[in-house]
This record gives sequence, C-alpha cells and structure tokens, in this order.
Amino acid sequence: MTKTEKSNIIKGLLFTMPWIIGMCLFTLYPTIMSVYYSFTDYSLLNAPAPVGLQNYKDLFVDEVFLKTLSNTWIYAAMALPFGMIVSLFLAILLNQGIIARPLFRTIFFLPSLVPLVALAILWNWLFRTNDGAINALLEMVGVTGPDWLGSTLWAKPALVITGLWGCGQAVVIYLAGLQEVPRDFYDAARVDGANWYQQIRHITLPLISPVIYFNLIMGCIGTLQIFAVPFIMTNGGPLRSTLFYSMYLFQQAFRYLNMGYACAMAVILFFMIAALTWVAHMISRKHIYYGGA
Repeated sequence: MTKTEKSNIIKGLLFTMPWIIGMCLFTLYPTIMSVYYSFTDYSLLNAPAPVGLQNYKDLFVDEVFLKTLSNTWIYAAMALPFGMIVSLFLAILLNQGIIARPLFRTIFFLPSLVPLVALAILWNWLFRTNDGAINALLEMVGVTGPDWLGSTLWAKPALVITGLWGCGQAVVIYLAGLQEVPRDFYDAARVDGANWYQQIRHITLPLISPVIYFNLIMGCIGTLQIFAVPFIMTNGGPLRSTLFYSMYLFQQAFRYLNMGYACAMAVILFFMIAALTWVAHMISRKHIYYGGA
C-alpha cells in the first residue's frame, strides 16, 4: 500500500467517523443490549437478572401477545396490498399529461407531511359515529354509517383508510420510477394495437418492478411497526381489536417496566421483518427488471 493510499484511507475514516460513532452509539449498542436484556428480568429500576429463555417461553403462552400478533398480521394483510394499489393507481394518474399536474402532485403529497398526531386527531373526528364527516356523507346517500372506531369489525378498516391518506410518499417514489420508463415503448405498443391495460401490464409494471419491490419492503416494515395512529385513535380498543404488536411492546417496556420482556418482543419483531423481507425477495427476484441486468 502506497503512502497516498494510506493517506486516503485515513482521510476517509476521519470523514466517516461521526457517522460510525453515531451508528455504534445509537444503533449497534442498543441493538446488542436489547438482545442481552431479552434473556434477563429487567425492570429499569433494578439490575438485570439472567432468566435464560424464560421471556420467550412466556411470550407464546401470553394471550395478549398472541392477540397483538394476530391483529398486526391482519392489519398488514389489509393495509399493505390496498396501500400499494392505491398509491400506484394515483401515481399512474398523476403521470398523465393533464392540466395543472404539478398542483395535483403537491396536493396528494402534502398529507404525508402532516404529523401523525395531527393526522390521528383529524381522522378520529372524521370517524365519529354521530357527528363525523364520513357518516354524514354516508347519510346523504341513504347509508347508515357504522361505529367505525367502536366496533371490532370496523376499527381495523378505519385505520387502513386513515393510512391511505398518507400514501403521498409512495406516490412520489412511483412517479420517479414511471418517469424513467421510455415513451418509445408506449408508442410502439399503441402502434401494435395494445390498449391501456396491456400497456400497464406488459410495459409499466415490469419496468418499475424495482420501485414496486422497494415500496413492498418499506410497506412490510411500516405495517408491522404501526404505533402512533392507533395509539391515539383507539388506544388498542375496542376489546383489544386494534392493540398492535408495537403498542403492546411499548406497554410492557414503559407502562409495566418489563424491559426484558419487551426486548424479547423486539427481537422477535426483528426476525419477523427479516423473514418477511427474505420471503418477498425470494418470491419476487425473478420478476424484477433492472434495466440491462
């Protein structure tokens, strides 16, 4: 190694050192300690006492934990595909040559900038049974609106609808991918007589498949970690039908001070997300088009 190469390595390390230190202090160290505390009985008030795998054993006989696990997967099964379809549909519409297109793009993106607390309070008012705006609109067309947030049947769909209001970030990402699709492909397809559905299926979707894959992975992570909106809107009710995994983890850690138990939940959540990401990668890797790759 030459003197210049050594100098460049030292300079590179110096420039990246703040990030390396920050990652070690705020990501790597908490992660390692979380794994360690998951094998202990730790209440924040006393020193951690090793208990082996007891926390993990207790989890799978904890009816509330199993309920939150079920709630989270059911919510993810509804919110993830619904959110991806709606955001992709909006992106395709906003990619058309319409008047005031930048204005419409801004309108659809702005809700994603609203703080989650404000968003939850707003939709909590919209979903009110007696004087909420949504039930008032349904009343105008002769439909009696349900008790959205007070019903075990409608509470999760209400949260799914709330999440759609903030899909602007995914729309922007889809738009970036759509603008990279060569227009010549569409022109050639129209000459061959392809309709709009055939163009979307055989041109748009394959060419933006890396973007779809990215949004799929981010959506998996986001839906499994949902916390702020249901915490404010329902606080887990009614009858724990909206008590999600991260909410129960928060309760164990900071309400009941069962930090070891909460850390075990965090470790399991990490492996669930990692496994889901791996499955998504294995299923979709043969269907993703990376340009000339």
